[in-house]
Parts: sequence; structure tokens; C-alpha cells
Amino acid sequence: MKVTISHLDAMRFEAKTERGETFVIDCPVISPIEYFLAGLVACTTSDLIAIPNKQGKHVTNLSVEGDVERNEASPCKFNTLHLDYRFDSDADDVTALRWVQGSIETYCSTINTVRDTTKISYSLTHNGNVLKENESIISGQGSDIDFGEIDACCSE
Repeated sequence: MKVTISHLDAMRFEAKTERGETFVIDCPVISPIEYFLAGLVACTTSDLIAIPNKQGKHVTNLSVEGDVERNEASPCKFNTLHLDYRFDSDADDVTALRWVQGSIETYCSTINTVRDTTKISYSLTHNGNVLKENESIISGQGSDIDFGEIDACCSE
């Protein structure tokens, strides 16, 4: 993977991906660390569409909120990350929980990029039922669980 950043003007930059896609990073409006958090949340959110679709299931009303606590002094790295998953689907609660765990443990490369240095927890509300609340994951260790191949935005 490769990204090239070019200065446009003031504190605005253009990002160009290896595939030739571009987007503008407007630092006075959104900070680079907010883009990073948004990318992390978008990665796991896309998993929660891709994994169920592969199983012939459908997710609706999906939202994932990412909340981070950072160091006050530089480097202001992530210390904790909490992900709050909320969605409805035509699957049972156990299956919905497995989708979330599959994303966190295996598929979401951005979560797995920070997991060795960040305490990560999650909550899950599925079809209006609270299934997990502030559940910690084991940080500092990878996972050897194989959920198979999926098409997700972060797969490349």
C-alpha cells in the first residue's frame, strides 16, 4: 500500500492512493488523527456489511462510534479505544456478535495496527438488545482465528 500527500495551499493537502484515487485533507477542519480514527471506524463498519452479505444476511441502521483517550503530552497516541456498535439485522444475536468479534480480531487491519499499544473495548446493541457493554479485548496479542475471505474496503 502506498499513499502520496501533496501540499495544495495553507494546511490543505491532497492524498493520492496507489490506485489513483484522491481526496483532500483539510487540516484546519479535520485533524490527521481524526482522519485516522475515522479510517479505523470505517474499516470495522465496512466489515459489518461485508461479513453478513457473504452469509446472505442483511444489516440495517448500522452505526459505529469510536471514542479515544489520548496522551496529553506528545506523542498524543491512543491510550484507549472504545467502539460502540449498533445495528439491526436478520441474524440472531450470537451471529451478530461473531461478526463484530471477527472484525475486531481478524479483518479490520486498522484496529489490529493499534491493538498492541491501545487498550480496546467494545459495546454491541443488536436489534435493540444490549449484548455487550464495555467488553475488553485482549490487546497486545494477535489472533489466529480464520473467518475466511471477505470483500471489505480494508482488505487490500
